[in-house]
Amino acid sequence: MSTGVVPGLVLVAMITSVAYSARGFSGLALFSPMILAVVAGMVYSNVLGLPAHAKAGIAFSQKRLLRFAIVLLGFRLTLGQVAGIGLGGVGIVAATLGATFLFTVTLGRLIGVDRKLAQLIAAGTSICGASAIVATNIVTDARDEDVTYAVAAITLFGTVAMLGFPLLAPVLGLDQHAFGLWAGASIHEVAQVIGAGFQNGTLSGETATVAKLTRVAMLAPMVIALGLMARRGSTDASGARPPLPWFVVAFVAVVALNSLVAIPAQFHSVIALAAQVMLTMGLAAMGLQADISQLRSRGLRPLMLAFSAFLFIGCFSLMLVKFA
Repeated sequence: MSTGVVPGLVLVAMITSVAYSARGFSGLALFSPMILAVVAGMVYSNVLGLPAHAKAGIAFSQKRLLRFAIVLLGFRLTLGQVAGIGLGGVGIVAATLGATFLFTVTLGRLIGVDRKLAQLIAAGTSICGASAIVATNIVTDARDEDVTYAVAAITLFGTVAMLGFPLLAPVLGLDQHAFGLWAGASIHEVAQVIGAGFQNGTLSGETATVAKLTRVAMLAPMVIALGLMARRGSTDASGARPPLPWFVVAFVAVVALNSLVAIPAQFHSVIALAAQVMLTMGLAAMGLQADISQLRSRGLRPLMLAFSAFLFIGCFSLMLVKFA
């Protein structure tokens, strides 16, 4: 690693520290450090400006650190956990993911949302929030402002789901297993799923967590599919065929390793923390490069798209849980 990246890395680390510290304030604990880092980065760069000597380190955080963090997410999951919710549960999760992604991309096209931004919102809603947005952007190559917009919208509606869905469980007649499956199949971020799931009991929380991790496992095939689409588009345009992202292959390999080898719990804790910190640093870097004036130019249509996707995934998954 070149010493030229150090100033930018220091700035990104400072923004990340602010994001973690801010969660100690009343009300901000509801938000993940990732969304707080995006906001802090945007405020810093749009108020104070971005030092030229920091750009190399910011780019390093946005690209290399993010890719490595996504690989480490594989340590959250084993194939045994996926099997734990049964074939029916896996089917509900897969059907919800696929239908939500297609619905969001299609609606985005119909209402005039940029294709890349619509794909980011679709991935964040259907798979695993900010992590999925970051992974998807590696193959879609959207603008930093689009990533920031998608992360903010997904966090907003995921927080609404985390707070509201547990209140709906008795109204909808969902037992702990059914509610856990619904929460895991529909709420955006892993932390939000855990927060909502355990509000209704231990069984509900455990079921929600496994269902959510099953969605996380589907990140790899989704990114591969988008990568193949990008390859086809690139081939049509220039004859060049960009490689499939290496981090997806590494993610799958890590899941396989985690499934076959007994890894100490202490190691898992360290890896989970490292992955979250690196994801937060990557999103802080994106916030630092996001121009608020360009973000405003996107208007309300992408927010409407994210809201529609939120309603769709909640209703579609509930229908499958209740009647499938």
